[in-house]
Amino acid sequence: MSKGIQESDDIPDDLDFSKGVRGKFYRPGASLSFPVFLDANVELSLTQIADARGIELSALVNELLKKDIENLLQG
Repeated sequence: MSKGIQESDDIPDDLDFSKGVRGKFYRPGASLSFPVFLDANVELSLTQIADARGIELSALVNELLKKDIENLLQG
């Protein structure tokens, strides 16, 4: 057993990783987006505003957040 790795009973004994390839899906410099969960009423309001403007919800949320960040940085 390698240092720092603990045995666990969570993995079935019949799994075979002998043909596995380390780093097969690794992409240097890849950026990941993480999900953001909005309250239902906030999402509904923002969706209505985005629809009225003819833009995607994510574009509206980014626009609002950028303005809020700028305001916070100004003080």
